[in-house]
Amino acid sequence: MARSVFVLLHRWAGLTIAAFLLVAGLTGAVISWDHELDDWLNPHLHTVESRGAAIPALDLARHFEARDPRARVAYLPLAAEAGESLSLFVMPRVDAATGGLHKLGYNQVFLDPVTGAELGRREWGQVWPITRETLISFLYKLHYSLHLPEMWGEERWGIWLLGIVAVVWMLDSFVGFYLTLPVRKPANPERPAAVERQLGRGWWSRWKPAWKVKTAGSPYRVTFDLHRAFSLWTFALLFVLAFTAFSLNLYREVFLPLMSSVSQVTPDPSNTRPFVSPLKPIEPGVDYARILEAAQAEGQRRGWKEPVGALAYAPMQGFYTARFFEPGDDHGAAGVGPAAIYFDGGDGRVIGDRQPWVGTAADIFVQAQFPVHSGRILGLPGRILISFMGLVVAMLSVTGVVIWWRKRAARLSVRRKAVALPTRPVSRPVPAE
Repeated sequence: MARSVFVLLHRWAGLTIAAFLLVAGLTGAVISWDHELDDWLNPHLHTVESRGAAIPALDLARHFEARDPRARVAYLPLAAEAGESLSLFVMPRVDAATGGLHKLGYNQVFLDPVTGAELGRREWGQVWPITRETLISFLYKLHYSLHLPEMWGEERWGIWLLGIVAVVWMLDSFVGFYLTLPVRKPANPERPAAVERQLGRGWWSRWKPAWKVKTAGSPYRVTFDLHRAFSLWTFALLFVLAFTAFSLNLYREVFLPLMSSVSQVTPDPSNTRPFVSPLKPIEPGVDYARILEAAQAEGQRRGWKEPVGALAYAPMQGFYTARFFEPGDDHGAAGVGPAAIYFDGGDGRVIGDRQPWVGTAADIFVQAQFPVHSGRILGLPGRILISFMGLVVAMLSVTGVVIWWRKRAARLSVRRKAVALPTRPVSRPVPAE
């Protein structure tokens, strides 16, 4: 009885999340190489021919905002790699005439760091039209948000939905694992001797076939074996992907409160400061130049060797972030991200920091979620592994649906045959005349 219940749970949980996992798996296999693919597709945005001394990034940002006062620079790299452009992320300001946000039509700008020339603009994550310039970012946002309607400037509905899918996936993975275990059946003298010998073998001998793919079998048997065997061989990795997907998508809502209940988590203004409406952004009392000066002094005081690699301002929370890294190393050690110092946007005082692999046990566990999910924690081999696992997830989703469809078709066929069978007439004695 218990096993039949778990079969039903696995069937309907799998069918419910199959389409989501198919999309997540295929997009995940691609976006493991998002930077490389974007550079290859769009060399006109990323590559520059000019050589020489670079114009200070603060000057480039000021000149750009002067050219388009509708835009606010939200993320500013301070240096680019040799031969690479400088990529700024921008946000729209409030239109004083309408009270709404300006319609920019872009959120990323590419500048030649030597000449200051603008190489191009694009809407990172644009839904439509999908072009060569927006393809990779479209897939990236599709992977974690499905491009569902926005809330607070983010695709929260899609993020929440995929977070719930990850929880179902995580729980269902244990159900699927249980169903691969050999069934324990008591001896039955009415069963054929061959069946009794099969059931009488050792536990591992009966479970061993579940780990194999019988390529000489029928197409259905091969499909079933692929689904079962790959689920077993990659079970640990599938669970890790599901868990980290849950932690990243439901980070503020569930994961961080859960971690805070079992261990101390160092406060981070991005999670502790409330959001204001995009129509009422918090205007900073200090500018990027003041923050850069303060960040350089603070980094020197702490003995950090890396320079300030980028500055960012969050107008809906009112704080600056200064990230410390060499050009091209913004992912930091093992993909955990660079060290950072947070400054209040009003007066420029230090309000927190973040150091890779430093802090409480909860801090380190929280920091590990993205590097593990993306595979960057293992460098290039990890990214290759994650691409492979994305294809595995997609394959398991498809084979799971095919197995259900074939079983459903077989059940319907049996029912139709049962209904079509003629009933044997009942013979009655002929009455005597």
